[in-house]
Amino acid sequence: MAGTAGGRTSPDLSELAADSASLARSGTAERVAAVLRDRITEGYFPPGTRLSEESISGALAVSRNTLREAFRLLSHERLLEHRLNKGVFVRVLAVEDLVDIYRVRLLVECAALRTLGEPPYDLTAVEAAVSTGEQAALADDWPVCSTANIRFHQALAGLANSPRTDELMRNVLAELRLAFHVMADPRRFHEPYLTRNREIADRLAEGDAAGAERMLAFYLEDSRRQLAEAYAERLTTR
Repeated sequence: MAGTAGGRTSPDLSELAADSASLARSGTAERVAAVLRDRITEGYFPPGTRLSEESISGALAVSRNTLREAFRLLSHERLLEHRLNKGVFVRVLAVEDLVDIYRVRLLVECAALRTLGEPPYDLTAVEAAVSTGEQAALADDWPVCSTANIRFHQALAGLANSPRTDELMRNVLAELRLAFHVMADPRRFHEPYLTRNREIADRLAEGDAAGAERMLAFYLEDSRRQLAEAYAERLTTR
């Protein structure tokens, strides 16, 4: 059973233990950081969660030194923070973080579509993310829908065929998942974007990258505004 730490429910680490198999041949700090980054992106570790060094190193079957180095890497990526005499925690984003995340997204995602060149485009990952989100919505599984939405945007940026862009977006979108937790009603937030994801995918399938880019720019601004309003509301009710 999950316990509590700092007023928050501690996650059940049995699922995380399954990731230890992927580390069997390469238990490097970078690989551990990748596993934890993915889990943050999936919403497994919500903002404010204290990460137990003992529990996580045991679940992943890695040394504490390796885990500490992974924590350091993720702190550099602004996903974790060290609190003096308290431990390591998943960051709680500020409004300024949110604004900067969307500034980067607008620059990177729209540029990826703007520079696509001539169709047809390889939309395999884009279509997979859209379909996963739609199926999750039908199952009323909004955490999975949220993850699918992030995968959709990773896939859009991935159309640039740039490993550096992919790495940048992995980090930025992992941070974004931390912002999603501020939404009190995940369905109300995510459901309208399922349709918009499908529309963007359809535009790309038709070879209309310019139209897809215009739709994406409005989409990102609407999403940023909604999250910013939710942040403002949370601050006024504290």
